[in-house]
Formats: sequence, structure tokens, C-alpha cells
Amino acid sequence: MAESITLARPYAKAAFATAMQANALSHWSRMLTLAAAVAGNAKVHNRITTPTLDANEIAQSMIDLCGDELDQGCQNFIRLLAKNKRLVLLPQISQLYEVFKANQEKSVDVEITTAFEISAAVTTKLAQALKTRLQRDIKMVTRVNQALIGGAVIRAGDTVIDSSVRGKLSKLAESMKS
Repeated sequence: MAESITLARPYAKAAFATAMQANALSHWSRMLTLAAAVAGNAKVHNRITTPTLDANEIAQSMIDLCGDELDQGCQNFIRLLAKNKRLVLLPQISQLYEVFKANQEKSVDVEITTAFEISAAVTTKLAQALKTRLQRDIKMVTRVNQALIGGAVIRAGDTVIDSSVRGKLSKLAESMKS
């Protein structure tokens, strides 16, 4: 069976194209995030996967749960997903949509995890260096994890730069074992 991300991709592309055409990338982002959260709820998941329910009933339940947050375009999207029995893919669709949106906006979410708190000046310097290297606008989040011992781990999209002491010790231990 195909992976869920593969099944979700055409729907994410369709949602993205619709949002681009309407010049509503952020609005669709919020709507898809909400719908994905609702679909991810265990009780809702059980309802949308119930084979005895009609697709229209399932879609209307989802739309009602989301309240007035969904515009007509997104409601139609939910109905299409229900008709094709793909509502369970909403979390993956939302995730892929965010990737398409970030690529369009030439931005990337960066998470920097350090062993100790870093100053605003260092954060700014890192953001500027990453912006130059990745050629994208940077949306940075910093976290502290004392288990790293020292150094930092930088995650930017699917790129991971591990220059932590813990990471280096793990690599050293691995090389000594082989």
C-alpha cells in the first residue's frame, strides 16, 4: 500500500494551488492546521473511518467541528476528501502544504538547540549566517537541552547540523566500535 504522505501529496498540491490563486496562503494554512488537528483527535478519527457513514455526513461533521473557521473553499476541500475517503490524511496534507508554502515564501523554520542559553547577539549572527547559506528567510526558534553537554544542534528543514559535544562523543564511540 502507498505511504500516506504519497497519497496526501496531490491533495496538498491542490490546496496550495487554490490558496495561491486566491492569494490566501496564510488563511489556508490556518484552516488546514485546524482541520488536521480535528482529524487527528481519536474520537473524530474513529468517526471519519466508520465505513457505515455516508461521505456527506462525515464531511458535515468535520465542517461543524471546525465551526466558522473554514471558508467555502476549504469546506469543499473537506467534502472532496470525505468523498475519496482521505480525511485521515489531513495531518499529512497540512504538513506538505506548509512545506510548499515555505518554499513559495523562500523561508525555512530553523530550530537551534544548545546546551546553554545563547544571547540575542549570537542568535542574530546565526540567523544571518543561515540566511546567507540557505538563501532563505529564517524563522528561528531556540531551545535549551543540557543533555547536549556543549555545542549546538541546528535543524533547518531536512538539514541537521550536529556540532554538540554529545553528538561528537556518539560518533567517536561508534567509530571505536567498528
